[in-house]
Amino acid sequence: MGKLLSLLARDENSCCSAQQKYDIFLDFENAQPTESEMELFDEVQIVLTEASDVLSDLKHYLGADQYIRAAINNPSAEQNALTWEALMPRIRTLRRFYFFSQKIAFVVPQILTEICSDDITPSLHLENQQALVKQFSEIIEFVLKFDEYKMRTPAIQNDFSYYRRVLMREGASVHSFTDQDEDSNSNLNVANKVSLFYAEATPMLRTLSNVTSQFLNKDKRLVDYAIDMLSTMVKVCIRMLETPTVQFRKQETHLFMLRVLVGLIILYDHVHPNGAFVKTSNIDIKGCVRLLKDQPEEFQTENLLNALRYTTAHLNDPSTSKTVRSLLMEA
Repeated sequence: MGKLLSLLARDENSCCSAQQKYDIFLDFENAQPTESEMELFDEVQIVLTEASDVLSDLKHYLGADQYIRAAINNPSAEQNALTWEALMPRIRTLRRFYFFSQKIAFVVPQILTEICSDDITPSLHLENQQALVKQFSEIIEFVLKFDEYKMRTPAIQNDFSYYRRVLMREGASVHSFTDQDEDSNSNLNVANKVSLFYAEATPMLRTLSNVTSQFLNKDKRLVDYAIDMLSTMVKVCIRMLETPTVQFRKQETHLFMLRVLVGLIILYDHVHPNGAFVKTSNIDIKGCVRLLKDQPEEFQTENLLNALRYTTAHLNDPSTSKTVRSLLMEA
């Protein structure tokens, strides 16, 4: 089931035809950890299980707008108490999301350490550590989904901004309504950190790119290997998506690979000094954009194209060709 397959050679018109062939099959549906992967795999799986709950809670998040408006229009003690009572469960949820981002930040360097070592090539890492590669891909998909849901939910920042303003204004007087095991200063310190987190348009992407950059800065020897791993994963995803003989049992796997492809490009663009859009990049951006635009309408890849348009770091740099920018920006 988890067997590696060899894919047909690419034709000359394919996205990465001018580059090395990457005939690796990433078995995203059936990959199982090897004995050497098992310990880290189990640790990361706990985080990924929680990630599913986080996405579900975020997707269904309902703001406290009506309570906040009522407290602003009628700032009585009774109304303020009602508003605070309605607000605090939401604040605990938002804090939980923030603390979960730190769990992501903890496991990502551990995965990168395993799949970006300099003793073997990225291709061999992908072949031999498919379970960890799958988990890394699932984290990337989670990051994209979290930030997409967050951008569609302005109530998150409205709720937390109101909470933080009241906390700063009232201090210890609202302690009985916050966390009983923390003093007011601790609540405010955490609130400031959480506020900065949600102030980012894409907070999980910022977390992922920051921790990846820190990983690279920690050991300069691994910079080229890690960058090469990201670009190799992009090329392998493209090849699988473009190869007609590759069939997945679930349509969701195809969508998963499209999301991972986009997430990898965005991450590469954030951590590479020159980004993904320069001519010297190891990523064929034009081919990738065309691949996304050629997908069936039901795959709704416009959201993924928007992610490339608005969450990358170097698209608007002078080094980005007008052809690439125009192709990506046109409908």
